[in-house]
Amino acid sequence: MNASSGQESAISEIVERLKEQFPGISPQTVRAAVDAARDHFSRARIKDFVPLFIEREARAHLERPLP
Repeated sequence: MNASSGQESAISEIVERLKEQFPGISPQTVRAAVDAARDHFSRARIKDFVPLFIEREARAHLERPLP
């Protein structure tokens, strides 16, 4: 497995975990939060912990109440 497919697998797992943790939020919104977090960290030099940071940022976004 190369790094790209490993990251894709990690992203899919993050999306599934967050969908389970936030059943009241649409899957599209969860995916959008993960994609936004992923874009935020796309230029990170060291990629080892990027999936962890993506999950944390997406979770924080989903936990914030809408205005």
